[in-house]
Amino acid sequence: MSTWRELEQELEAWARSGRRATFWWRDDDAVEPSPALDRLLELAATGRAPLALAVIPARVSSRLAARLAGAGEQVAVLQHGFDHANHAPEGEKRAELNEQRPRAVLREELARGRAILATLFGERALPVLVPPWNRMDQDLIPELPGLGFRGLSTHTPRATANPASGLIQCNTHVDVLRWKPECGFLGEGAALGLLIRHLSARRCPDEGHVPAGDASLDPDEPTGLLTHHLAMDEPAWDFMARLLESLARQPAVRWVSATEAFGATAGPGGHS
Repeated sequence: MSTWRELEQELEAWARSGRRATFWWRDDDAVEPSPALDRLLELAATGRAPLALAVIPARVSSRLAARLAGAGEQVAVLQHGFDHANHAPEGEKRAELNEQRPRAVLREELARGRAILATLFGERALPVLVPPWNRMDQDLIPELPGLGFRGLSTHTPRATANPASGLIQCNTHVDVLRWKPECGFLGEGAALGLLIRHLSARRCPDEGHVPAGDASLDPDEPTGLLTHHLAMDEPAWDFMARLLESLARQPAVRWVSATEAFGATAGPGGHS
């Protein structure tokens, strides 16, 4: 289990190398205002961290748009599928955008979802797809640019920055929650371990410090934090507050907004 001091040491190593460790933050399943959303927005504002809210188009309330109207430019809206419904066959992992569904239906739902978010949120709504449960029919990916999408975000290190022409992928890497056997905070040591391993692998890609299960790792991909404000318990909130405070003290840290992450403007390898 990793410690806060080990995170500091990793970021100090970034500073000695003359580089800055880039981070970005995605929170999933937003649909309407709530005390948990208020807490999330306050946490992001206090930590001066850009926040990307993955919003479910078919369930979103106009009240969410009103709530975000005063949130500033640091809060972006991404598209979280269409209705976050599970269409996977029994016994398979949950998925909404899966290969068993007619392609025409998927295209129509995604296009309708884009229109809903654009109408409600205007320029705050970025053309970025976040597939529910972080999985989708891979054959649908090349069609996303034709539907107006310019970005794709799932979980774990990306295989490529451009999975299709005109499409940028930027994933998350540290989910602060565990989901089985019941939902709750992953644990301080485990969450810090994921964070440190991803940072270390980016900083020294030739040394083989690749997180378990990943065949390769793109050092140019910002380290992504993943939260779910509606599912977080107090230990998870406490961890995020302490993490943002810790990162704010580190000169080698630079936050990347969703606009930058999916606009391909981040410097190679996290260089400032």
